[in-house]
Amino acid sequence: MIKGFRDFIMRGNVIDLAVAVVIGAAFTAVVNAIVTGIFNPLIATLFNAESLAESMIVELPGGAKMSFGLVLAAIITFLLIAAVVYFVFVLPLNKMKEAQERRRAAGVPAAAEAVPATELDLLAEIRDLLASSASEAASEGPKHTL
Repeated sequence: MIKGFRDFIMRGNVIDLAVAVVIGAAFTAVVNAIVTGIFNPLIATLFNAESLAESMIVELPGGAKMSFGLVLAAIITFLLIAAVVYFVFVLPLNKMKEAQERRRAAGVPAAAEAVPATELDLLAEIRDLLASSASEAASEGPKHTL
């Protein structure tokens, strides 16, 4: 049972997942700082409120409160976070991938693709060249000289 657990923990994908969680936590702090420090004050200024979450509160009978501003703030925060993630991270990465695909299509090898041929590859290429030259010679027929 312990050996199975150790094998599970030592798998590469578990380690990758742990790294992704740590990077995600740091990434969340950056995105939240952008939204909280820049965008939320701008939106609060538009609504003449210290904070959007504290505006649009409706008092109900019995002392209950409905905070439409809080819901609206959560929706706007979500959209802002999605926009920051898209325009700061996803879009540039997609552009880099497109440029890489265009280079590949143009025949410019990427650094990872410039792998030297092995001896087996070279021998196979020589075999194919010899076979094609032999078949061309056979298709031309015998040559007569005078």
